[in-house]
Amino acid sequence: MSKLGVVEDTLFVPMLGRIYASEHCPQIIYDKKALELKEKLPSDLQENGSQSQYTLLASAVRSANMDRFIRSFLKRRPDGVIVQLGCGLETTYYRCDNGKTRWYAVDLPHVIDYRRELLPEPERETYLAGDAFSKDWIRQVRTDLPDAPILVTAGGLFHYFEEDKVISLFRMLRQFGDIEVVFDTVNKKGMAMMQKKYMKQVGHADAQMFFYVDSAAELAGKIGGGPTDVTEKPYYRYIPKNGLKPSTKVSMAVSDRFCMVKMICLNL
Repeated sequence: MSKLGVVEDTLFVPMLGRIYASEHCPQIIYDKKALELKEKLPSDLQENGSQSQYTLLASAVRSANMDRFIRSFLKRRPDGVIVQLGCGLETTYYRCDNGKTRWYAVDLPHVIDYRRELLPEPERETYLAGDAFSKDWIRQVRTDLPDAPILVTAGGLFHYFEEDKVISLFRMLRQFGDIEVVFDTVNKKGMAMMQKKYMKQVGHADAQMFFYVDSAAELAGKIGGGPTDVTEKPYYRYIPKNGLKPSTKVSMAVSDRFCMVKMICLNL
């Protein structure tokens, strides 16, 4: 396995979260493929004992939320295409594929190499090695499928980049037709909490974070170029909370009350 950088190394966090949820809270998400890969992960990964249930479930909830958006999109747009930016070790294809959709997974070359070791490319999912913020991947998708509606997912990705870079990506994607983008983000309070507590608990306190969204409508205004349809949802709104620890339920309720973490979908 190639040595991963500080940000890329966080790709293990959501995998561990999905494994934990599958074993202890399957009402949130059950990921058979993640469970199959458990014994193949590096043996020196941080033990769950140092993390709270809330911390472990936070990334699993992101996957559950993404699944909900993807399934809704494919129901509305059965001819649609799914592109996962910063795919890491995400196993969405195995949870949400409908038997006919074309999928693309984009990440840095050494991450894609490692992904291929654990998750060889399935029949209809293409791995693209490169920069999520370049035009290369979207040009490739449009070469393959010139007119198909596209849902771009970016789970746990944008936090680590400056706002200008993220907005430039949205503006660039507008040039390539019928595209929706769904991503998770935090507001300013949520960013402070993630830096202070969450990243420390998952063992990545040195991963610097920059991008946050206090208002999705304001973000759409910054993108410019005419109206942008925006959907903004509290992160834990649709998550079953039966069986969770009281402290976990309280943390989820506080997060949603103050919009500290959220899901945003932009129809560009």
